[in-house]
Parts: sequence; C-alpha cells; structure tokens
Amino acid sequence: MEPEKMDENEWNYHGEGNKSLVVSHAQSCVVLRFLKFLPNINKSTEEVYQHLHNILDFGKHIMKPFLGENYVHHGEVVKLPLDFLKSLCLKVQSDRPESRCEKEMDVSGYAMCLPNLTRLQTFPFLECRPIFCIEIKPKCGFIPSSAHITNEIKKKVCRFCMHQHLKVAKGKWKRISKYCPLDLFSGNKQRMHFALMNLLQESQNNLKVFKNGELIYGCRDDQEHFLDLNELAHNLKPFFYPASGLISGPQCPKTVVKELIHILTTVLLNNSTDTARAANIMPIIPLSQGRNYCEASHFCPHLSNSKHATEATGLPKGCILYKTLQAQMLDMLDIEGLYPLYKRVEKYLEEFPEERSTLLLDGPYDETFFEKLKDLSLEDDGTISYAVTKIQQYRVAMTAKDCSIMIALSPAVQEECLDPRSVIRSTTSSFIHSVSILDLDLKPYENIPHQYKRDSKIVNHYLKSIKVQEDPLNLYKKSEDCTLLLQKV
Repeated sequence: MEPEKMDENEWNYHGEGNKSLVVSHAQSCVVLRFLKFLPNINKSTEEVYQHLHNILDFGKHIMKPFLGENYVHHGEVVKLPLDFLKSLCLKVQSDRPESRCEKEMDVSGYAMCLPNLTRLQTFPFLECRPIFCIEIKPKCGFIPSSAHITNEIKKKVCRFCMHQHLKVAKGKWKRISKYCPLDLFSGNKQRMHFALMNLLQESQNNLKVFKNGELIYGCRDDQEHFLDLNELAHNLKPFFYPASGLISGPQCPKTVVKELIHILTTVLLNNSTDTARAANIMPIIPLSQGRNYCEASHFCPHLSNSKHATEATGLPKGCILYKTLQAQMLDMLDIEGLYPLYKRVEKYLEEFPEERSTLLLDGPYDETFFEKLKDLSLEDDGTISYAVTKIQQYRVAMTAKDCSIMIALSPAVQEECLDPRSVIRSTTSSFIHSVSILDLDLKPYENIPHQYKRDSKIVNHYLKSIKVQEDPLNLYKKSEDCTLLLQKV
C-alpha cells in the first residue's frame, strides 16, 4: 500500500462498531480501521497514534500468545494523506447506519491496516477464488460460580439468555433468541447444531455470512432486514453442491443449511497444532450445578437437572472454542467480586495519582502485563497489586467474551497438493479453511462501574420477567381473554 497513491474510490464501507469504522479495498485483501469519536471530542494526532498502537500491542503481545499465532492478526499502524481521508469520509457517509452516525470517523492521519478476515488467511494466493465466510460472536460460554455472587440465578442462567429479555424490552430486538452460548461451547454436537441453527434463524448481531467479501446474511445494524434462510441456502448451494442438477426441490435449502452447520461444527471442534503460550493457565473453577448447562436453554430443558448439568466440557483442548473459553474464564470473581477491587484502586489513585502508569492500567501491553495474567490466586491479601491483577484478568476475559470468530471457506480442488490439516470435509464437498479472531480490543478500565450497574439491571429485569411469566394470576388473565374471544366467535 503506497500512501501517496491512495484513491478513495478503491475503498468501500465494510462496517463499524461503537468505537471504529472499517473500509475494505476493492481488489487487495486488506481493510483500514479508523477510530471514531463524538464531534465534541478533539483528539490530537499523537493521541490517535498512541491509541492505535495500544490496540496493536495488545493483540500482538497479549491475545496472540494467549489464543494462538494463527488466529490473531494484529496488522500495522499507517499514516495516510489528509486529502484521501477527507474524501473517503465523505464517500462512506451515505453507507453508514443512522444509529452509528453520532460519532465521526477520525481523519487526523492514522489508521490500522489489517488483513480482510472474510478472506482466506492461510492461503493469500487463492484470494481470487470464490469464498464464503461466517462470522460468529459466541459470547460468554460458562456460568460463573464465584462466591461473591449475591443472586443465585446467575449460577443457573447464563448472561446471554438473561440479557435477551432486557434487549427485547428496550426494543433492541423483536424476539428473544433461542441461541445459548453454553450449547455452542458444550462440545456436544447435538447441542452445537441446535445453537448454530438458532443463530442462523435469529442472528441478531451474533452471526453474519459473507460471500466473496460482501455481507449477504445477518444483522445490518438497525436496518429492518428480513433474514431468509432459503435465500442464504441459494447463495451457498454452489459451494456444497457444485453440480447444480445434483440437488433441487423443496428439501434443497434444508439440506444446504444442514451441511453448513455440519462444516461449522467440524471447524469449531478442529484441533489446532498452533499451541498458545497460555495453554497451561486455565483457571481452576469448581464445577457447580448448572455450570455447563443453562437452565434457560431451549435444548431439551427437561435434561437440565440430569447428568448434562454437571458434565465437564467436551471441547478438545486445541480447538478455537476451548482457547476462547480459557480466556473468558479469567473472570474468576464475577463483576460483583471485582467491583470492590476497582474501588480499592480508585481510592489509591486519589492519594497517589502519579502511580497510574506504574499499575499498567493504560499499558504498555508487553511481557510484564502477560505474566500478570498467570497469577490465578483468589486469596485477597488486601494489596493494590492483587486488585490490579484481578482487574487486568477481568478486562482480558471481557474482551474474549465479546470477540468474533471468522471462518473462511473455499472449495478445495482435488489436484491441489495442500496440507491435509487445512482441508475440512463435509458429506458432499471439501473446503480449504482459515480461522481468525477479531474484535480483540482490551475493554477499558473506566468501564467497570458501568458493567457493574448493567449486570444488576440485567439480573433484576430477568427476575421480573420470569416472575410475570410464572404468575398464576397472569396465566388466568390470559386464559380469561381467550375464553371471551371464543364466546364472541
């Protein structure tokens, strides 16, 4: 990429989150990621540069050794011409969802250049081949068992399932999703198939499908978009059934979706030879009732009190889900146990503000930071050191709970001499594949009070929702309404 030859017409809007906006190059398999700020926030060029470098360092020195060399792509910080940035900003503005436009794309001069993860990362020379990519945001895959938890419902129902009730009540989504992260992280193929099917049927912002780099299925932010599984099956049919006459009729969409779920499960459970440095620091959390089974799961609820409730995870230790779960489980205290430690640190900083840099709350993200993640002790000695260690572990865990897994697949040709480990087989086809993880920005230290309040709000709303559903009087009223309607007819 030559900055002096940058042309905004070669770049297209790719997507954005709360803190950054991404554009992709029309020909090359790269994207540019820009920071976003509110109009009244004036960040200097140096601040933007440092912020981007912190993101890069955290991915490179913390998440890459934690999750594996092949999964994390950290990119580089690049300086871009101001004229190009201003023209690009105007070009993409019309493609941005209205709900995201309260923040503006930073045009101070720096961006991160990253590989386009909707493409194959292990075989860049195959970038022109037809390819599809599934982005899955799995969310938290375990139920906490911390002694600091004050409401027992948190030890029975997972965070995702509880949060669904609040999101629907606030109008974020129209329906409660039947997806439960614990089903996906179970390692049980039946439960995983059930979880993936529910993600496809009610994807919200937890599943997207790209074809040749273009979003063809999944949440388009706040835009009303009807998700049609038949249309998705039609788009993916050539990948699974290259001979178009091989399968047709009303069963075709169902068969294609079934093949898609099968191949995704195979990839997610695939043992990687890429060994992470954090392989031996899995937090030892005692199995508690319901730990591996969420009572709100729609998968055979009658089994929730059986052996499935206490069975250990069946995930192979080398697979991407296991590594992600390993990072998530660094949250050993739950936000209820962590918040008092946050207040301890805040009180200390009020007395000694100059110590903030010594505590590494804002980086640098290096070997010293990584080593602190290995201290799994839960014996609070009352020190600032203990509090900071647990806070850093929690921030890494929250990052892992919000990351996305990108699975890129392209049909394999029989004549090609490829590493067998890179080929995944469905019942009808073979695919070259690559797996990547993105959205790995470290969650801010300053967000902890907000997360504490939100946790309480989610739990309280869920308990109220369940109480309303179980209220005999409420059930009677529903029945009474029904009877009146029948009498009118």
